[in-house]
Amino acid sequence: MTSLDARSVPADPLSAERLAAAGLEYRVDDLNDEATAQSFQRAVARGFLGGEPNAEALDYGRTPFLQRRNISVYDGTAATGDFPVATVNSWVSPLTVPGGDAVDMWSISVVTVAATHRRRGIARALLEGELRAAASAGAPMAGLTVSEATIYGRYGFGAAVPAVRLDVDVRRAGWGGVAPSGSIQYRERDELADDLGVVHERARVARPGQVAGWRTRWEGFAGVSPSDPDRDKVRGVRYLDENGELRGVLVYTLAEKSGSFRFQMDVRMLVAETHDATAALWRFALQHDLVDTVTADLRPTDDPLPWLVRDTRGVVQTVHDHGWLRILDLPAALSARRFSAPLDVVLRIEDSQGFTAGDWRLTVDQEGRASVETASSSSVDATMDISALSALYAGGVRVSALRGAGRVSAAADVAERLDRAFASYPAPALDIWY
Repeated sequence: MTSLDARSVPADPLSAERLAAAGLEYRVDDLNDEATAQSFQRAVARGFLGGEPNAEALDYGRTPFLQRRNISVYDGTAATGDFPVATVNSWVSPLTVPGGDAVDMWSISVVTVAATHRRRGIARALLEGELRAAASAGAPMAGLTVSEATIYGRYGFGAAVPAVRLDVDVRRAGWGGVAPSGSIQYRERDELADDLGVVHERARVARPGQVAGWRTRWEGFAGVSPSDPDRDKVRGVRYLDENGELRGVLVYTLAEKSGSFRFQMDVRMLVAETHDATAALWRFALQHDLVDTVTADLRPTDDPLPWLVRDTRGVVQTVHDHGWLRILDLPAALSARRFSAPLDVVLRIEDSQGFTAGDWRLTVDQEGRASVETASSSSVDATMDISALSALYAGGVRVSALRGAGRVSAAADVAERLDRAFASYPAPALDIWY
């Protein structure tokens, strides 16, 4: 686990100065104070258009915030001057990188600006403040999951970890896969949360793009959270291998389709440590009595499900962005991951924030280990901005695709060499929001 603690990093002075000039106060909030904690959580709920949280939900939801660095913006001229008009929080999490190692990632969450305070530079101050704070703490990477995909590229973030939504017509798809040995067992909700945490912590280190979860995240999937309107609909099972070892968990809800006594299964989470566990849990879902359709989101692009059914046209796959990354320390980030082919190139990186701008020589040896140094030669093989390089980092985005979109400037042979080197096996994935 990481040794960095975001809570020790003070509010960014430049963001504080810029917002003060607009009559706004930008500060780190202490959520050990109950009134402050409630105001912060209510502002977050409002920012994401959620319902007003009740006392039980506020008490429950406070726990993870206490482990994070919570920033609020206040407008002292407003009637509710003690209520935040903007929020963001952060913590440092290990990000699994290609090759199985991890890098410290400054995780950014709950970025909200009140509808009454748009177009005042608040979002910019929040995000740039987080990047400067992360860099000052020594985090080589920042990351987030987003509700709007058009905002974050300007700050150097790239959509690095795609996800797939699967919509399965069970009757058409059928089952054509294996029937793994082992057993499936129903679990109570508290037990599901325990099992999710155990399996996810073991499985996440095997796939780049994954980050560590936390207890209330697993309880949220399992229907334990008091703010979950569907909590009473949540069911789940676990898979034990032939030796009785826990290897996978499936959590889902069922909804009847228009009074037909036929049902749709919505997969909240399927986490598996082995191929057998994945297959066994998918088989359980697709062969469930009275279920006609199964939906699941945040699946990896190399999920085996389309190859486990008889008719692949019964599985609709919709690829979308999910995990966004932003490199802050280019030598530290690139040397932390493993590459899939040798490489020796000079990259010119453009970075309007100034963290990574310059010419860099990236050398990868036969074992996939990289070294990065400032390039002294004037010969540049490829030019891109930092959002493009950040998108490539986890190995789930092709250089050729970005080159075709005009995001990477390089000769065709250079792009091919970069593609071979940056490719990741397995494909990157991120199965949670944070």
